[in-house]
Amino acid sequence: MKKYVKVLLVCFIVCALLTGCTGNTRAQDILYQVSTLDALMQGVYDGELTLEELLQHGDFGIGTFDALDGEMVILDGTVYQVLSSGEVVQPDLSVTTPFAMITQFNTDIQSDVSSVSDYNKLQETIGSLLPSQNEIYAIEIHGTFSYIEARSVPSQTEPYPLLSEVTEEQTVFEYKDVTGTLVGYWCPEYLSGINLAGYHLHFLSEDYTMGGHLLECSIENAAISINTVTQFQMLIPQNEYFLQTDFGDVTEQEKQNVEQ
Repeated sequence: MKKYVKVLLVCFIVCALLTGCTGNTRAQDILYQVSTLDALMQGVYDGELTLEELLQHGDFGIGTFDALDGEMVILDGTVYQVLSSGEVVQPDLSVTTPFAMITQFNTDIQSDVSSVSDYNKLQETIGSLLPSQNEIYAIEIHGTFSYIEARSVPSQTEPYPLLSEVTEEQTVFEYKDVTGTLVGYWCPEYLSGINLAGYHLHFLSEDYTMGGHLLECSIENAAISINTVTQFQMLIPQNEYFLQTDFGDVTEQEKQNVEQ
């Protein structure tokens, strides 16, 4: 009888461990998002979540900071802030974000590329690797870039202007023959409004001195790593600006113009 009880106990422990492992694996494939892109388009720039809280949801992501103060890159669990001056800093984790996307990155698909002439060609190359147009993908591209064109935006003051107005005064950086990483996501059409349908990538150089929101690029040699995201969670802001803003006027073309 004692032997039978021991066997049952061992089986129970093994099952519990397997269940726990399965749960952790699923958690790693969750995209956690703060607010919506439409809210950002309409000037909802007040931070909603601290960076410390954001990092509890992953180690890989992009976004912006309170008052739209620069471009965010999260790589290997560290947050980098690309200021409008071009300087790259590590912000205090008490700083908040009005919009961010983060996941625990695990490679599902990998491919090496070379001689990619421009951003459109890169999108075609990545697209050929995606198994479905109806899933979310986290994308990391590390390598040597012949050319990078990226942007950042300055901190805004209230009353906040629309994002389309802010980007008219964006600072554009051009980098040549630089090693670094593109960090970002591809989202399907059904997330339009919540996010941007298509690609949204940010750049960070290997020496952490250059970066920004990607506008154009050409690649000498690089490794593409893709993580398929199977779950989506979003924090709905509770601040006055978000709750009282009408998001009905934002078109997909306006978002494409601003983000790409």
